[in-house]
Amino acid sequence: MKMNVGQIVKIVYMDKAGKITQRKIEIKGIRDGRIRASCMNTGAPRVFLTSSILAWQAISEKRYA
Repeated sequence: MKMNVGQIVKIVYMDKAGKITQRKIEIKGIRDGRIRASCMNTGAPRVFLTSSILAWQAISEKRYA
């Protein structure tokens, strides 16, 4: 299973300081080991390193009209 643009996923992520967080994100782009996404909790744009994602689970696919 792989992540795709438009998917909404839950991730477990470790930041540079070693803090582990869980987030629900909508994937906007994937390139060069980075995932550009919107945080579903805050609506803020975020960038995640794929190497720092410890676990993930697909929630849904975004539907485009």
